[in-house]
Amino acid sequence: MEEQLDRLAATLGRTLQERGLAMATAESCTGGWVAKVLTDIPGCSAWFERGFVTYSNEAKHELLGVRIATLDAHGAVSAETVREMVAGALAHSRAGLALAISGIAGPGGGTPEKPVGTVWFAWGGRDDTVTSRVEHLPGDREGVRRLAVATALQGMLDYLD
Repeated sequence: MEEQLDRLAATLGRTLQERGLAMATAESCTGGWVAKVLTDIPGCSAWFERGFVTYSNEAKHELLGVRIATLDAHGAVSAETVREMVAGALAHSRAGLALAISGIAGPGGGTPEKPVGTVWFAWGGRDDTVTSRVEHLPGDREGVRRLAVATALQGMLDYLD
């Protein structure tokens, strides 16, 4: 799996560099893992602008401007929240693209409506085009988080296509 993450990050980096684009990340359940994988690539400063680790609702609100009303109405693990996380990452950076992740990695914290493994993703650019989707990822905490990183990277590549 590490090789897959490295390949995805390198491919994304090349794609961004070829297009003269830079990106930012807004992460919750992955705790900065996407930013770590991206910054493992030599020369990433040409296309990785910054990362936000916003694990708590307060951090999502304070650092990214996610509205309290959104968090109250939909929760941290929702399409609405990750879409606002993307908007906030773009508003608080110089990046032209951003991705966001918020989910329930476990082992606790799940509910019948949002069981452990529920992860919302969003990808967007300054043109206000944002794509979001939910995945129900299998595995333990480590497995869910690792799959979330891979999904986020692949999702950004798909967004760019």
